Amino acid sequence: MLMQCRPLFMGELSSLPIDTELDFSQVEFQGGNPFRDPVHVTGAVTVRAGVVTLSARVGFVFYGACDRCLTPFTKTYDLPLEHTLVTTLENEENDDFILLDNYQLDLDDLVLADMLLELPYKSLCREDCRGLCPLCGKNLNEGLCGCNRKSVDPRLAILGQLLE
Repeated sequence: MLMQCRPLFMGELSSLPIDTELDFSQVEFQGGNPFRDPVHVTGAVTVRAGVVTLSARVGFVFYGACDRCLTPFTKTYDLPLEHTLVTTLENEENDDFILLDNYQLDLDDLVLADMLLELPYKSLCREDCRGLCPLCGKNLNEGLCGCNRKSVDPRLAILGQLLE
């Protein structure tokens, strides 16, 4: 969704409201499509003292699989967006400002980038997930499997003799 911000920069308007839903259902992330439901964005692009600012909230549901036990899970996010918009930059590597092309803000790209940065590096179904047994593959969140996990690496077995 392209937002025309020219009236803000020209002093014709002081605010542009945002209340929209974005479709990221085709976005692939970590081998799946985690944004199956529409992403709801509310807020406004405002100008105060000549500074144009985007202030919004993004609500979305993340559909993922746990990195430890592979159990599917969903997590709801409500993240704030705060960006300063500019039409020119002296240093284009400055990440503090969003550079607009022809006074147009590509809301889809900006929201998606912020969403991906908000997601944790490791997706877990819960903080205390115990994962899968490395021997039999049973989900350890459902109970112990009974496997003997006290096996010693044969390269280190000789060190066990020192304790005897």
